[in-house]
Amino acid sequence: MDRIFFLNHSPIDFYFKQSPETFVVEEVPLYPFSGEGEHLILKVRKRNLTTWQMLQIFSEQLGVKVRDIGYAGLKDKNALTYQHISINKKYEGKLSSFSHPDIKITQTDRHKNKIRTGHLKGNRFYIKLKKVSSINAKKIDNVIKIIEKEGMPNFFGYQRFGIEGDNYILGKEIVEGKRRERNRKKERLFVNAYQSHLFNLWLSKRVEISKFVESFGKKELMTLLDLPEGIIEELKEQRQFFKLLPGDLAQHYPHGRLFEIESVIEESERFFQRVISPTGLLPGAKTKRANGLARDIEKDFDDENITAYGDRRFAWIFPENIEGCYKEENAWYELRFFLPKGSYATVLLEEIAHRRL
Repeated sequence: MDRIFFLNHSPIDFYFKQSPETFVVEEVPLYPFSGEGEHLILKVRKRNLTTWQMLQIFSEQLGVKVRDIGYAGLKDKNALTYQHISINKKYEGKLSSFSHPDIKITQTDRHKNKIRTGHLKGNRFYIKLKKVSSINAKKIDNVIKIIEKEGMPNFFGYQRFGIEGDNYILGKEIVEGKRRERNRKKERLFVNAYQSHLFNLWLSKRVEISKFVESFGKKELMTLLDLPEGIIEELKEQRQFFKLLPGDLAQHYPHGRLFEIESVIEESERFFQRVISPTGLLPGAKTKRANGLARDIEKDFDDENITAYGDRRFAWIFPENIEGCYKEENAWYELRFFLPKGSYATVLLEEIAHRRL
């Protein structure tokens, strides 16, 4: 496992298997649609289909090329999902005959622009956990209160790494020149998995450091972390769990300008207030690296041989509108929450469970 839990509770027992009955996702658009323009905006409900499969079905029935259909993000296959797609208004007449047992158009609108990848605020989730005892339901209640207050690490979930969880190994072999992949899409998928794996390793290291700071005194930390007393004092002074380091790169939260942290204590207060959040490296070309002490740690999880574009990703996120409801007569627990785009509901679930699902 390339990630560790930031909370310290014992594992919580429940049963979860992702399906349309237990996992519902609703996309939240980045902006309201204008109601006019040459693009039709369709709010689509699908079940047991990938986004790509759903787009292919629209392509075949409407006669529109897949590349001409706009969408903001990919949604889970084993789920009931709601998302928006855009098509040119010239296909409007064919929509009346559109039919598929696992796809329903629930709403239509107009907009002047095609929906672009990444143009979403995030997603709302409804998740049903089964075989939950009353004692474990109370434990879940307590854990989600902590997550709502503290936030959580923004790890990539297991979906990122393929069915066997080893896509990152194939990506590493491609980067090292030990493997060739003729299919460009697969090559990009494998290398992206390798970048994500390195990010998760880095984030685990930073979570581990933060746990040390929470658990030990100054003298012990000086030995454990091999850092000057002044840095240790700055770490201990920070109120939030995830500790900032000199040279970290942060962004305004939930989106905004990337900047280097100079005054750790000053910026930690803004982080505590959820105004900013630190970022981690997805190694690759044309990507800004951290500096100072933050870079000393980051470079152990960097691979400068990756020629694909890299990026920075929020290390820490803040789930919103978390609600839990226990149905004792059915022994299940209903969970609702909102996550910013690119974050994984299954990571939150595993943090609650304190185990792999």
